[in-house]
Formats: sequence, C-alpha cells, structure tokens
Amino acid sequence: MTDSVTLNDVWKAFMETDRRMKETDRRMQETDQQLRESDRQFQEIKQYLSGLFAETDRRMKETDRKLDRLGGRLGEFVEGLVAPACKSLFAQWGIPVHQVSRRVEADLPGGRHIEIDLFVVNTDAVALVEVKSKLSVDDVREHLERLAEFKSFFPRYADCRAYGAVAAMVIEENVRRFAIHQGLFVIEQTGETLRMANEADFTPRSW
Repeated sequence: MTDSVTLNDVWKAFMETDRRMKETDRRMQETDQQLRESDRQFQEIKQYLSGLFAETDRRMKETDRKLDRLGGRLGEFVEGLVAPACKSLFAQWGIPVHQVSRRVEADLPGGRHIEIDLFVVNTDAVALVEVKSKLSVDDVREHLERLAEFKSFFPRYADCRAYGAVAAMVIEENVRRFAIHQGLFVIEQTGETLRMANEADFTPRSW
C-alpha cells in the first residue's frame, strides 16, 4: 500500500524549505558581518603595526646616528692619547719623530681619497697610524690597502720608508697577531700607558 502525498504535505515541505533557506541566508549575513568586522580589526592591527615599525625604525636610525657621533668623538679622544706618545714609542724602534699630524687627507682624480689618522714624519721615514677605539681584522686590512696607495697620494715621500701602525684601546689577541704578522706596529693600552705590543725581534714591513 503506498502513501499518498497531499497538498498539505507539499505545503509543509515548501514552508520547511523556505524556513531553512531563510536561516541559511541569516547565517550567511552574520558570517559576512563577522568577516567585515574581522577585516576592520585586521586593518586596524595592520595600521598599528605599520606605525609601530615606522617608529621603531626611526628610533633605530636615531640610535645609529648617536652611536656614530659617539664613535667619532671616542676616536678623536683615542687619537689625542696616541699622538703625544708616538715620539717615544717610535724612538724605541730607532725611528726618530720630527712631526705628528692628525687627520691628514689627500685626493686623486677619479674620486680617490685617503685619510690618515696620525701621520708621523722624520727626514727619511714616515709612519701611518690607524687609530680605533676597538681594532678589528677588517680595520687592519683596510690600513694595509691605505699603505699600498700612500705614495700615489703623497709622491713627495716616494724616497722615504713608509711604515704602518695600528693603535686602539681594545685589541683582541687574534687581531694583534694578525696585524703583527702583516708587519705593522701595534700600539695598545696597558694600564694607564701606551706601549708597542711587538716583540724585540719584530721586523717592520716598509712600503
């Protein structure tokens, strides 16, 4: 025996389908509203983070500028300590000093430039002293390049022996060994005085 479908049954099914569709539409509208709210919150967070990152970047750049200024002043301070000691320090190695000049610069065509922190001079020899608050291996390498180019910038010293030296308040052992191995004088702080770290049998390299 088969069940017969009445008009009332069809109407009930239609109404139930309509109810479910309206409920689905309501939920979709709620979901869409939630998505819009989430997007608004995301945009607010994005804007906040963007401003935060920009402010952090600004503060980091300002800190870098302050450190650069501090590093420059510290470098000048160290130069002021090393310059008057050069006369006695180099004299110990048979290099009499007639003049010590600070921040000697020269230029060549093509944008080439050289700057010497301390320039130590006598009649037949010169010494180029690179001064740092803390010396690194890269500082030593750059000074070796400076020494190799020196006579191109200062041809009047072509007949002089040119020596290289590095000086710093802080010099780690590996950096000290590297500089000495390259034939450079190493001036370091010990207590309240400055001294040459080179051993008595050291033979300086000349350029």
